[in-house]
Amino acid sequence: MSYFFSFVIVLGVLIFVHELGHFLVARLFGVGVEKFSLGFGPKIFGKKIGITDYRISAIPLGGYVKMVGEEPDAELDPMDIPLSFTHKHVFKRIGIVAAGPLFNFLLAIVIFFGFFQIYGTQTLKPVVGKIQEGSPAEKAGIQEGDLVLAINDTRVSTWEEMAERIGQSKGEILALSIKRDGEVKILQVQPVLKQDKNMFGEDIERYIVGITASGDVYSKKLNPIQAFTESLSHTYNVTVLMFVGIGKLILGSISADNLGGPIMIAQMAGDQAKEGIANLLYFIAFISINLAILNFLPIPVLDGGHLLFFTIEAIRGRPVSIRVREIAQQGGMFVLLLLMIFVFYNDVMRYNVMNYIGNALNFF
Repeated sequence: MSYFFSFVIVLGVLIFVHELGHFLVARLFGVGVEKFSLGFGPKIFGKKIGITDYRISAIPLGGYVKMVGEEPDAELDPMDIPLSFTHKHVFKRIGIVAAGPLFNFLLAIVIFFGFFQIYGTQTLKPVVGKIQEGSPAEKAGIQEGDLVLAINDTRVSTWEEMAERIGQSKGEILALSIKRDGEVKILQVQPVLKQDKNMFGEDIERYIVGITASGDVYSKKLNPIQAFTESLSHTYNVTVLMFVGIGKLILGSISADNLGGPIMIAQMAGDQAKEGIANLLYFIAFISINLAILNFLPIPVLDGGHLLFFTIEAIRGRPVSIRVREIAQQGGMFVLLLLMIFVFYNDVMRYNVMNYIGNALNFF
């Protein structure tokens, strides 16, 4: 599967689900929808059903739902007022706008539910793989294939639990109960402090003993209720992780060079597609949560900006003036444009796009 084709699939699914959320809730609240478009720009093909023009457009980098009376200053035929978005109660408008990103969260939950229902949970066993030369583990006599049963008489059942206990040791000597060739042994090991990097690329210090996981896992089958609970938990954890990452970007704790745009998404989508449909679906769920969070940010032009204005309207009892909204949207568009330029620049530098273009031109 080509990178471009994978990119179109990923983006197409995300955009369709997002716009479907806006569309369905708009229709639920009696708002007329004039256009439902996947993509921007010129129409490639489509069909009009009722008052709605369903279309595929030329530029596959987004999509939109055009509703009747969407612009507050738009002139409307009196017959269209019952279908007008602007004339609906503010809480209905909030629901319509929020539905897009909420449907992206729902897509992630559905995909994760399918994973947990089919594969169950995959847990990494606390089985020792490689051992660093000269490490505390080697000095203590730990060997490859040892199964760690307990640390200081506290049972551990996963690699994560074991790593957490070692990390919290503060360098104190630990008594590891390990199982080797059917026998249980107690080995004394003293963790050492080491410079490392966390998942955000930040420099950290942590206590280690110098071992890696063997990769052995055990699976646990889940019933539908358990799978659904796990999918909610997994979506929540990914969401929290992304908010933490955004916070660190704003505070400058991690480099903005980590941000990527369409080229990076296409690269990652293609890589995941090569690994199989399951990996690609998981990637779609991950990016869907990204898209939901991005759209909830209170930036004018994005859904979060509209939600901010509607929330102010709900509190004040009257809408924000059109002039203020226009100025805010212009500012939001400028910020969004700068962000797009920046992530495109990161993509170009990361993947040496100019070299590829230069080589292609040399060919001619």
